[in-house]
Amino acid sequence: MLPFFFRHYDQWVDHYILYDDRSTDSTLEILAAHPRVEVRRFERVVADSFVLSAMLLHNSVWKANRVDTDWVVITAIDEHLHHPDMRDYLARCRRAGVSIVPSLGFQMIAQTFAQPDEWLAQTQRMGAPFDHMNKLSIFDPKRIADINYRPGRHMAAPTGQVVFPVEDEVVNLHYKYLSRDYVAERHRLLATGLGPLDRAAKWGSQYDWSEAELETEWRSFASRSVDYTTLPRDGLGHPGRWWRADRI
Repeated sequence: MLPFFFRHYDQWVDHYILYDDRSTDSTLEILAAHPRVEVRRFERVVADSFVLSAMLLHNSVWKANRVDTDWVVITAIDEHLHHPDMRDYLARCRRAGVSIVPSLGFQMIAQTFAQPDEWLAQTQRMGAPFDHMNKLSIFDPKRIADINYRPGRHMAAPTGQVVFPVEDEVVNLHYKYLSRDYVAERHRLLATGLGPLDRAAKWGSQYDWSEAELETEWRSFASRSVDYTTLPRDGLGHPGRWWRADRI
């Protein structure tokens, strides 16, 4: 997924800090070849929990870069935050006094895995609106004091000068369901990284789904999928806004 990730984010991200969890494939070689990437080792500061270790990292790592950073982006390799012109949009947000940008989630779905040269946001456009992937991933580190993510970054309680845009314009395209074989293999791999605390809290329980359970979920998303680019820009036809009071 790294080539797809960089093809998408290189359009508007100036510097990457990526955390590697002891990869044994070609990940480190790919990262070393990218001129804007800084690689760090992911440490499990909560020995029995990958999820809690990641949450603590996401809540703190950006604070060291407050002074010389315009916008912080906290995301994952398979989450493609998208706007047709992100640089211009973020510049408009800054002029309007916006300090934090919600993104509306879509579970993207494809019957066959993408070709290596594709830009997924342009070529793989079918996905189901998915509140679980509505996330606060982009914010101004000079004006946000704390982001206070919960496990998985599915919830947050930002503090500081918190100003949201009037309308939602950014989407979070979650490229996980890129063929049944791919998602099944991905689940098997991710299951190996869960710690005892993760399993006790049922974080990542979907990684242990049976073939039948995965097929049921796949069919559900497929039946609700739309071309996200055809939805109106005002709210993007998505059910609800991230920052409704009942979600915080």
